[in-house]
Amino acid sequence: MRCFKMLLCCVAPVVVLTVLTPLAYSYQEVTVGDGGTIKGKVVFQGSPPPMKTIIPTKDQEVCGGIREEPQIILNEDRGLQDAVVFLKEVESGKAWEQSAKTPELTNRKCNFVPHVQVVPAGSDLEIISADPVLHATHGFLGKRTVFSVTLPNQGDRVKRPLKKSGIVRVECDAHGWMLGWIYAADNPYYALTAKDGTFVITDVPPGTYTLVVWQEYTGLTETPVVVKAKEVVSVQIELKK
Repeated sequence: MRCFKMLLCCVAPVVVLTVLTPLAYSYQEVTVGDGGTIKGKVVFQGSPPPMKTIIPTKDQEVCGGIREEPQIILNEDRGLQDAVVFLKEVESGKAWEQSAKTPELTNRKCNFVPHVQVVPAGSDLEIISADPVLHATHGFLGKRTVFSVTLPNQGDRVKRPLKKSGIVRVECDAHGWMLGWIYAADNPYYALTAKDGTFVITDVPPGTYTLVVWQEYTGLTETPVVVKAKEVVSVQIELKK
């Protein structure tokens, strides 16, 4: 009996951990003949945040001087540009779009270009330096390093894989004010909002989904969406801090 109790004490934590840990799954491409469309707009409510002051501390001949940059980009009717929109935990659906070129992240004038982008998880990312100064490009998924690349020369190009899905924060270890973002998507149902805050996600299998919107200043918000066969569902997502 004593041995049995000791065995139970050892096994129980493992069982609990297994239950609490999300199960991983692989996205499956299938034919979607009756898919619907999610058409929407992301807007910002409230007063726009103050400008962020950038203070370059080195390589100012390339990086420039002190300046202010917006934390969000809004159009005249408060449409929010460059918000990441995606459907959460989609197990199967349309095929991934095949890109003609490898996704790129360029260090240009001590900025990451593009500042925000979406890349399919499992893809290679080509990290480039367009500057005649040393860059040390460092990507984090949470606290874990995804890639760390030193680019000492102008024109350097290095490829690194994005193996796991999630929001990747990109910094430069040589220029502490540099910041960029990559969403590594685990399914092809995603979009990046246009200048007016609009987005479209097509060929969605009929069903109930969680629509996620993420922006670096406002953070993440989730909205339930019901998609019907061959119909367009319109949504407006309001973000605030």
